[in-house]
Amino acid sequence: MIERLEMFIALANARHFGHAAEAVGVTQPTLSSAIRQLEDQLGVKLVNRGSRFQGLTPEGERVLAQALGIVAATRALRDEMRAVRSGLSGDLRIGVIPTALPMVVDLVAPYSARYPEVRVQILSRAASEIVDQIDRLQLDAGVTYLDPEPTRRLTQIPLYRESYELLVSDRDALAKRPSVTWAEVGALPLCLLTRDMQNRRIIDRHLAAAGRPAAPKVESNSIIVLVSHVATGRWASVVPAKLAATFVPGGGLAVVPILGSGDASDQGQLVGLVAAQREPRTPLLEALVEEARRHRTARA
Repeated sequence: MIERLEMFIALANARHFGHAAEAVGVTQPTLSSAIRQLEDQLGVKLVNRGSRFQGLTPEGERVLAQALGIVAATRALRDEMRAVRSGLSGDLRIGVIPTALPMVVDLVAPYSARYPEVRVQILSRAASEIVDQIDRLQLDAGVTYLDPEPTRRLTQIPLYRESYELLVSDRDALAKRPSVTWAEVGALPLCLLTRDMQNRRIIDRHLAAAGRPAAPKVESNSIIVLVSHVATGRWASVVPAKLAATFVPGGGLAVVPILGSGDASDQGQLVGLVAAQREPRTPLLEALVEEARRHRTARA
């Protein structure tokens, strides 16, 4: 039953029989057969089929909600028994917003030093994807923007506050300035993240408040694309201070603090670890939560 539920969840996530089969490491006929056996076992049709996957039935949606809880609890039990036998080992998947990718090593490095048998997979994800993929068991945890009004669904552990800096070529006249204003930033030829990224929406709010609505010349969902464009000297960008530190000094780039970004007048957006409020938690995830708490305490 558990293996069939795992395959059913994979199909619900992938919305494609072939991709779901690949995700769980079986052939497509094996997965299709397992889904039909699950339907027979439960006495309801779970999947609308045609020449391809056409979505879950209403009964399938209800089964999915229960299946996620059952599989999560089973995984936690398996991991706990493995930890009892041989210590912490296995795979831990962390979804990270692109702007926090340089910071996540501060969390993963000490974690890996404590638990060398754990394999950590770090996946770049938009903030809007992370919580959904945690709910669907595609991620174990995330590093993302924290909700100022957390719900009972999530554990939230603050790691740092995001402040912003102007990223320019070190040949740019602005590179020698001690600071710039958001209004000055808005007058520049900008390259920014795309509007589906929460980081971009935060920057848009700052620019709008300064009377300079964002009008970037280049948009991308890749930080590397933004940095390479800035290096030409034709564009500027706005990036979190922690991210800027990975590119500067060196690389022909310079950063300039933006007034009102993370200073006393603007506390900045909190970024932290998020994990589902499921009980029991897997030992791997519980250890990561404890590492995040140590990190927060050390920075306090």
